[in-house]
Amino acid sequence: MKPVIVVHGGAGRIFREREEGCRAGVVRAALRGYALLKKGGTAVDAVEEAVRSMEDDPHFNAGCGSVLNEKGEVEMDAIIMDGKNLDSGAVSAVKCIANPIKLARLVMEKTKHMLLTDHGAHLFAQAMGIPEIPGEKLITERSRERWKKNLEPDSNPEEFQKDLGTVGAVAIDSEGNVACATSTGGLSNKMIGRVGDTACIGSGGYADNHSGATSTTGHGESIMKVVLARLILYHMEQGMSPEVAADTALDYMKTRVGGLGGVIVVSKAGEWAARFSTKQMSWATVKDDNLHYGIYAGEKHIKSVDEALTSEREGF
Repeated sequence: MKPVIVVHGGAGRIFREREEGCRAGVVRAALRGYALLKKGGTAVDAVEEAVRSMEDDPHFNAGCGSVLNEKGEVEMDAIIMDGKNLDSGAVSAVKCIANPIKLARLVMEKTKHMLLTDHGAHLFAQAMGIPEIPGEKLITERSRERWKKNLEPDSNPEEFQKDLGTVGAVAIDSEGNVACATSTGGLSNKMIGRVGDTACIGSGGYADNHSGATSTTGHGESIMKVVLARLILYHMEQGMSPEVAADTALDYMKTRVGGLGGVIVVSKAGEWAARFSTKQMSWATVKDDNLHYGIYAGEKHIKSVDEALTSEREGF
């Protein structure tokens, strides 16, 4: 099986001054994940590496760069899933760690549970030797500014939710195993303890070797109502291509509950799709040693992996 990886940096509105950084961030993540796959790494390794790369990139609403809750703190959610045996691990409302996706994988591999939250997740992180970092270190100037604006009496928080970059990755490895990973800081000025779709299996992501893998982004409550990730795979099980399945599910979410979002998909045969109903979504794919990436509907750039690696070393 030829390995394939697809990543997204969140669906919504990406302001022009941030476009280049978002493009570079998803390209870097896809190349890192693909490098592992080419060395014979697993799909789970690849999606974790890709998502970790974006958690460390302040352009995205995950890890460093996460938006703040109503109290001005970062609370993050993440999920990872292995399509081989349907094992999954997730964390929600976690604070003071750099890479929630790493903790989610430890939940999957070191516990009998699938989701740990808040204080329990914190205790588990300590037990696993995950370094704690000051919450301040995850807060960017941009997130703080947005939080302050949303506290103003005449603010419209809905307006600020449009530029949110949940991150995710899906992959198939040379053994034909699929995996997904998704990570987010959630909604700006959300209630303390609010958990969105990301940490919920079947909503924020799903992976099954019998069909494929998907990772979602967008309005979390809408995604949960239609169980978007699993819905897409259901459509694929009925014979739809990844692209048609993604469009059908996104259209249903829009018409049924008025929700917008985006998805990335890889099928068990290695076909892929990156689709969205929002204005934009940063995404990148590597297949057959070719990199594809874009932000706008209909936009697709293609480069060879070698060319992409050279331009990344030279600063994209």
